[in-house]
Amino acid sequence: MDAYAAVVLAGGAARRMGGVDKPARTVGGRPMRDRVLAAVADAAPRILVGPDGPVPDGVRLTREEPPGGGPVAAAAAGLALLDPGTPVVALLAADLPLLTRAAVGELLGHLDAGHDGACYVDGDGRRQTLCGVWRVAPLRAALVRLAAERASGQPDGSAASLAGAPIRALLAALRVREVPWAGAGPPPWFDCDTDEDVRRAEEWAR
Repeated sequence: MDAYAAVVLAGGAARRMGGVDKPARTVGGRPMRDRVLAAVADAAPRILVGPDGPVPDGVRLTREEPPGGGPVAAAAAGLALLDPGTPVVALLAADLPLLTRAAVGELLGHLDAGHDGACYVDGDGRRQTLCGVWRVAPLRAALVRLAAERASGQPDGSAASLAGAPIRALLAALRVREVPWAGAGPPPWFDCDTDEDVRRAEEWAR
């Protein structure tokens, strides 16, 4: 798998960190979102979905609607900027400071013709869905399907926002290749939801 895009989701509220700009917090002297973007340096384009602010060169910035609307709304905003012919996209949380280019390559290598996406699973078998790669066409179709399902629940049949939709609802119908991490070093899907998580990531990043 050579050509792929990357969409990095950085719009979370970080309630367990007091509402700070979590992806801007540093691990190993670099903001977490910059570390994630560096892990997909060979992707084109690279899109960051989140609040306004400085971004590395070559990265496009956009915002989900409504702001803070959650990962599905953010994924939709990012995918909207991809060219129609883009084959594959890495869909990543911005708080994965231990993600590496090798770990992304491992996912791309597991994306075969029989699956719509590949994501890591942890030691308990839980899918780390925001540390995965996905075929763009079925992912876009899943967004359309989910929007239609949510609209059908509206009393007047009006269009429903994707805000607040869980990522598992978006990916439920997709054929997913589950990839256990077998590489050296810490798990690339380790995310930082708390101050303690950041401290652990700092130790691993040394």
